[in-house]
Amino acid sequence: MGLHPKGFDLSLDRINRLLDVLGNPHRKLPPVIHVAGTNGKGSVTAFCRALLEAGGYSAHVHTSPHLVNWHERYRIGVKGGRGQLVDDAVFADAVRRVADANAGQHITVFEILTAVTFILFSEHPADAAIIEVGLGGRFDATNIISDPAVSVIMPISLDHQPYLGDRVELIAAEKAGVMKPGFPVVIGHQEYDAALDVLMSTAERLHCPSAVFGQDFMAHEEYGRLVYQDEFGLADLPLPRLPGRHQYANAAAAIRAVKAAGFTVTETMMEKAMSSVEWPGRLQRLSEGRLLSHAPAGAEIWIDGGHNPGAGEVIAEAMANFEERQSRPLFLITGMINTKDPVGYFKAFTGLVEKVFCVPIRGSEAMIDPVILSNAAYDAGLVAEPMLTVGDALEAIKAVLDPEALPPRILVGGSLYLVGDVLADNGTPPK
Repeated sequence: MGLHPKGFDLSLDRINRLLDVLGNPHRKLPPVIHVAGTNGKGSVTAFCRALLEAGGYSAHVHTSPHLVNWHERYRIGVKGGRGQLVDDAVFADAVRRVADANAGQHITVFEILTAVTFILFSEHPADAAIIEVGLGGRFDATNIISDPAVSVIMPISLDHQPYLGDRVELIAAEKAGVMKPGFPVVIGHQEYDAALDVLMSTAERLHCPSAVFGQDFMAHEEYGRLVYQDEFGLADLPLPRLPGRHQYANAAAAIRAVKAAGFTVTETMMEKAMSSVEWPGRLQRLSEGRLLSHAPAGAEIWIDGGHNPGAGEVIAEAMANFEERQSRPLFLITGMINTKDPVGYFKAFTGLVEKVFCVPIRGSEAMIDPVILSNAAYDAGLVAEPMLTVGDALEAIKAVLDPEALPPRILVGGSLYLVGDVLADNGTPPK
């Protein structure tokens, strides 16, 4: 981090040069499931991994950013078992080799880490590699992959506008850059017709065999079960372990993607995957850890790294569904960075939330000052107050809670970086 600039420098020239020096490890990968989109990338990646592992396949997984430890970005597949986060010595050796190959030339941290991905995944045998795009698609460093088994494009909404454009169709065009001529593409649920039109027209122009949510495959809840259907048939499955109705469409996209990548997917695999899937920091409930001592007795605490208006809407819907099942006063503890739209995020929670407590994000020069963030919550119609730490905010909820009320439901989120801080402070990092 000290040697290389933060952020993104969207171009493939530097990563091409670096990989060439390293012997082009990106050309020696197992079949790649390449995942792009604004929201849902991590969830569909988790479902793909769960499906493959349920079938006894080994799957490497690359995600970003990490929450607590850098190792979380790299999960090394294990035949017939659960993939493991990369060993420290193996990771350090790969970083050193990439740094030596780069020889001090200008490059970003993400490009270095992407080259590490290709080294690790090419040198450890596996049946598949699931690789999540960092930002955008067309010029993302992961898009050096020229022959994916399948490209997956998840829901597209406004985010990273300075890099990708200020209209969903412009962002969709950047995400569509992961499609490769003649290779399959799976298009997940899209809220915006303009985005869907761009994705479908690109797939047609590139002669990509395509499967589109709502047309070629779909999923819905029926009598407490998940019904999945595509051109290959219908499956009656348990609801996904990941909470929220938005996960039904994410699960469906993963099932269709793994099939499109050439793997046999049985109903037994799907059943096991729905029950075993895990994705830390995304509507994850904290049931143990140090921070719970600061919370009101019996409080239900959730963390989620969603940070844009689209994510706010699906998280708010999940909170509303929780409220229908069991009514509790809802409080938000929120921290955000200044590339996001806080008012748009907060508006999704109008009418649901008792109060918002705004907190800083440690070690981030881009964090929004809690006072300014509180004003954004106020502009969205919510009552808000700045606090110094998440622990202080939990204590403050104790103070404002009606003694006659049920124990509260607390959502901590607005940034993956804040979620990382919480998991670190709580002593429960992802494994």
